[in-house]
Amino acid sequence: MNAYLIRNVSVLGAAPTDVLIRDGVVAETGPGLSAPDAGVVDADGLVALPGLVDLHTHLREPGREDAETVETGSRAAALGGYTAVCAMANTSPVADTAGVVEQVWRLGREAGLVDVQPIGAVTVGLAGERLAELGAMADSAARVRIFSDDGHCVADPRLMRRALEYVKAFDGIIAQHAEEPRLTEGAQMHEGEVSTRLGLTGWPAVAEEAIIARDVLLAEHVGSRLHVCHVSTAGSVEVLRQAKARGVRVTAEVTPHHLLLTDVRAETYDPVFKVNPPLRTATDIAALRAALVDGVIDIIATDHAPHAVEDKECEWAYARPGMLGLETALSIALDVLGPEWDLIAERMSRAPARIAGLTEHGHDPAPGAPANLTLVDPAARRVIEPAELASRSRNTPYARMTLPGRIVATFLRGEATVLDGKAIK
Repeated sequence: MNAYLIRNVSVLGAAPTDVLIRDGVVAETGPGLSAPDAGVVDADGLVALPGLVDLHTHLREPGREDAETVETGSRAAALGGYTAVCAMANTSPVADTAGVVEQVWRLGREAGLVDVQPIGAVTVGLAGERLAELGAMADSAARVRIFSDDGHCVADPRLMRRALEYVKAFDGIIAQHAEEPRLTEGAQMHEGEVSTRLGLTGWPAVAEEAIIARDVLLAEHVGSRLHVCHVSTAGSVEVLRQAKARGVRVTAEVTPHHLLLTDVRAETYDPVFKVNPPLRTATDIAALRAALVDGVIDIIATDHAPHAVEDKECEWAYARPGMLGLETALSIALDVLGPEWDLIAERMSRAPARIAGLTEHGHDPAPGAPANLTLVDPAARRVIEPAELASRSRNTPYARMTLPGRIVATFLRGEATVLDGKAIK
C-alpha cells in the first residue's frame, strides 16, 4: 500500500492530528483529513516520532548467523521503532573491504525492514596493525562514512592519527571503542567495591577515559571527526565536556544498559550482565543521564550484541560480552527520561541521523518529509519475555522486567514494517 492515513496521533506530544502518508513522504498533516484510498491507522493515544536511528548495531552476518542475521536483526530493529541501523564491522569475515560492506548493505536492502548502513573496519581484520581499505569502502555502493574496530580499541596512537587524517578527506568518522588494552587484561567487570568483594578482576574507569582524552587531542590536532562508542564513566563525561567546550569535532553515545543497570548485577554471576565496557556504578549512571540531557552525550545507541546460547549460558569468565538492545531501547529511554518526546527524538533519531549522514532519516513527521516514523503507545507497560523477541538470540538483561511504552507501528519510506505491534514481513 502506498498510502496510510494515521488518525488522531500526537506528533512529538502535541495535540492530536491526522497524518497522511503517500508515495513515501508525509503528504499532509492536520485534523479531519480524508483519503479514501489510504489504509487507516487508528492512533488515538499514540505518539508519532521520527523513525529511530541506531549508530551501533551488531548484526553478526556474515559469519555468526547462529546468533543473528541481517534479516532477524532488521526485524528486531523495526519492532523497536527503528528505520535505520548502522551495522558494526566485527563480522567473519571482518567488514574491512568494499566487498563485505556491500554484501551487508545488499542483505539489508533485501530484508527491506530498515535501512542497514554498514560501518567499515578501521584496520585490517580488526588487528590494529594497518589501515583497512577506507577509501574503497567509502566509494562502494554502501558509501561507508563511519569506521570502527568496535570490540577492539585502535590502541596505536600513530595508526589512530592516520585514520583520522584519511577519513577527513570525505568527512568520515572514526568511531572509537575506548579501552586501553594494557589496563584491562583479564578484566571481568567494573573495578570497584563490588569487583573486590566478588574476587573478579576489575576494569578501571581510567582505561576508557585515557583513550578518550588521547583521541580528542588527536582529533583536535587533525581537525577530523571522532565518535566515542558506549561512554560509561563519569570521568569520560568530563573529558568530553571539556573537548566540546574547545570546539573539538567529537560526538558520543551511551547505551540503554549503561543508563539503567549497575555493576551490582554481577553479584548474580549471570553472564547476561557481562558487557564491554562493563556496567558501572550509580554515580556513573547519574553522570551519564545528566550528560545525555545537556548534550555532552549526543545520542543513545543500543550496542545490540546478540550471542548464541553457548556463548552466554556458561561460566562468567568464559562468556562473551554483550546484550540485546534494539527491541527495548525506546522503553529504557522512556524509563530514564520520561515522556520528553522532543529530547527522545533528538537523541534517538535526529542526532544519530546527522552524525551518520543518513539524510533520509531523522525528520519529524511534517509535510514533505520522508515518511520514516514510528508510533508509540506511552501508556502501555510490557513484561520483557526473551522468547518473544524477534532477535535470533535471547541475551536480554531485561528479562521479566516491566518497562514502559510499546511500539505499535513503524513506517519505512511510507511502507509499514510494523502494524499493531507485529512485523509485516
